[in-house]
Amino acid sequence: MASSFHCRILREQLKLFRCWKRFYSNKDFVKVVEVGPRDGLQNEKEIIDTDVKIQLIDKLSETGLSVIEVTSFVSPKWVPQMSDHSAVMTGIKRKSGVSYPALVPNMQGFYSAVKAGVKEIAIFASASEAFSKKNINCTIEESLKRFEPVCNAAIEKDIKVRGYVSCVVGCPYEGIVQPDAVSKVAQHLIKLGCYEISLGDTIGIGSPESISLMLSCVKEDVPVSKLAIHCHDTYGKAISNIEAAIELGIRVVDSSVGGLGGCPYAKGASGNVATENVLQMLHNKGKITGVDVLAVINIAKWIKTILSRSRVQQ
Repeated sequence: MASSFHCRILREQLKLFRCWKRFYSNKDFVKVVEVGPRDGLQNEKEIIDTDVKIQLIDKLSETGLSVIEVTSFVSPKWVPQMSDHSAVMTGIKRKSGVSYPALVPNMQGFYSAVKAGVKEIAIFASASEAFSKKNINCTIEESLKRFEPVCNAAIEKDIKVRGYVSCVVGCPYEGIVQPDAVSKVAQHLIKLGCYEISLGDTIGIGSPESISLMLSCVKEDVPVSKLAIHCHDTYGKAISNIEAAIELGIRVVDSSVGGLGGCPYAKGASGNVATENVLQMLHNKGKITGVDVLAVINIAKWIKTILSRSRVQQ
């Protein structure tokens, strides 16, 4: 009974937060971008049922999250787990006020995404030449040129574009990545029309010091209001790194329910930081997210159980 009562109180507080959000200053509110359905599941070896993916997204839609990255319109040859992208995108129950972006690598992916009703896309580049060649088989410059027609087509159709920069502090193939390399890629993505740039510590080797150094450099060329942080928790430093980013004015944090995820092209990228842990840290710091952390915790338990059963069966 006490637990049920506590849940009702928290949900009432959540409703108040949503109503009062506009009265809080920008420094108090932090947007949490849920990447679990895409970045969290793409590295699962066993193919997950489409219905499970849809259920996951629909459950997350009820938590107060305002952005849930749904899928990736890539070739099944490269990421088999995302081969059901269209079925997932068309199968979810879209909730008013929630954005459901999808990752697209090229024009073919863009056309498929538009056909499936996508209203926001994400594109990705790397701050590391070696990682870019390994991940998408081209240089950084070539990758950015490939995205020009995608961004132009998206803008014509009034589709928002979010940019990702991977390996912002380190690369599994070439080691330390210099902050100015990150800044150059971020600036180019802004010029292409991205409204927001997510800076990813892809292999999770960052520290509060290296993250702060990188962000301080990028902030000189890109407004902090257009930046987000995306940390992997490979060495257990993700929360500390996010705290450092918050101190420097970052107000958008990517995370994955249950800490699911990892990059299929980056050895050692063991997983994203857990959304529930990020929420608890932010709430403890007095930040406003508008997200029901208890609901997210329950979803994390549910999806982990589903995935565990799938692994055993296979």
